[in-house]
Amino acid sequence: MEIGHFGGYGADASGLVCGFLFSPAGVSALTSDAAKDWLAQPAPPDQFIWLHFNIAQAATARWMDEHLPLPEAFHQSLSMASRSSRVELEGESLLAVLNDVLFEFSFDAAEISTLWLCLDCRMVISARTKPLRSIDRLREAVRGGVNLRSPVDLLVRLLSLQASVLEQIVRDSAQEVDRIEDRLLADRLERRRVNLGSLRRVLVRLQRLLAPEPAALFRLLSRPPKWIAEADVNELRQSTEEFAAVLTDLAALHERIKLLQEEIAAHINEQDNRSLFVLTIVTVLALPFNIIAGLLGMNVGGIPFAQHANGFWIVVGVVATVTGTAGWYAWRKWRE
Repeated sequence: MEIGHFGGYGADASGLVCGFLFSPAGVSALTSDAAKDWLAQPAPPDQFIWLHFNIAQAATARWMDEHLPLPEAFHQSLSMASRSSRVELEGESLLAVLNDVLFEFSFDAAEISTLWLCLDCRMVISARTKPLRSIDRLREAVRGGVNLRSPVDLLVRLLSLQASVLEQIVRDSAQEVDRIEDRLLADRLERRRVNLGSLRRVLVRLQRLLAPEPAALFRLLSRPPKWIAEADVNELRQSTEEFAAVLTDLAALHERIKLLQEEIAAHINEQDNRSLFVLTIVTVLALPFNIIAGLLGMNVGGIPFAQHANGFWIVVGVVATVTGTAGWYAWRKWRE
């Protein structure tokens, strides 16, 4: 679970979960009051701050609107219905909408939430409604002494961490698919079709939400703002390619699950057909007995072999012959 800058869980009264000041001398923690004072003064060119907010608190939006120089597009994105991942340029600021899995993700489609970011040359503002895994890993890395050289470097590291989280999900999903495939080969499926369907829905939603929109990202990489260094642009391009590779693996795993579902459906259909065939054979084998017993059980005159000394054995022989012929024919069909 996320731990605030003040050592406890959650956020302070302004909704700030954590704040950091990055400078060549190192990283230092910031409170909301200290961040407000820092923003009110001209910032040195080699320093920037990162403020991470919990917008689930009612006071957060008001504090951000009063004390942070954020573009209107950022405030609008917080209430937009579209949550697809994207990184786009808004004036001289970068706006990013990233989707990530919750801190305690357990392959549930509902355990995916959104992270909003706004970057410029002197600050990074991030906001979320629920604790997310990638942002938590980044915060722990910063607490461990990792010093970031620029706001874009923070975004690149966040994208890389998100790609590693997604890669771990793909790896765990592949192991689950391997187990289901082994159970299919061992003919012990139980309710694994349900598991595959749920896993497939999660992967489809991850692929749909986590894939950045290519048009906006292409415009950013082709015409970045002047305050973004060339090295940061190259690293952003590399992290995008890394993320694309993970998404390709996710798409391949989704296709594998689809094929496995089709194979399971064919296997179950074959089992049903075999069961129906056995039931049909049993019915056919019992049919001569039922017909002859019904005929001989009629209380009418003219019943054949009624007065014959060996009539019973003649009837048994006829029934056995018919049943044996039907059984032989069914056996041939079964072997085919």
